[in-house]
Amino acid sequence: MLKKTIAYEDYNGVSRKEDYYFNLSKAEVMEMEMGTTGGMAEMIRRIVAAQDTPTLISIFKDLILKSYGEKSADGKRFIKSKELSEAFSQTEAYSILFMELATDAGAASDFVNGIMPADLPKMLDKSEK
Repeated sequence: MLKKTIAYEDYNGVSRKEDYYFNLSKAEVMEMEMGTTGGMAEMIRRIVAAQDTPTLISIFKDLILKSYGEKSADGKRFIKSKELSEAFSQTEAYSILFMELATDAGAASDFVNGIMPADLPKMLDKSEK
């Protein structure tokens, strides 16, 4: 799970600094990997090699919104929904995060690595056997 603290100015001109949480579960990553011909990682490599910026930007948007959620008070659940993702996408915090990922390869890499399960390499190795 990745916690990002984002400072921004809301639409009322109020300066805010808030924590946002992003995570992809093992099941979500496996679904993305198995649901993409050749696997998600290979598809991204092809897009980067082809310098297909519009597609890469679309993938970043998808990853941000698929991984965004809110932790339950007891920490047992990471709550995600279309409504939560859409509400987040309408904030200036989303805009700041999106621009950071779109313009900074290091930040994009850190974000992707941060939202992935820690034992992802082991999990993917098992699926390839």
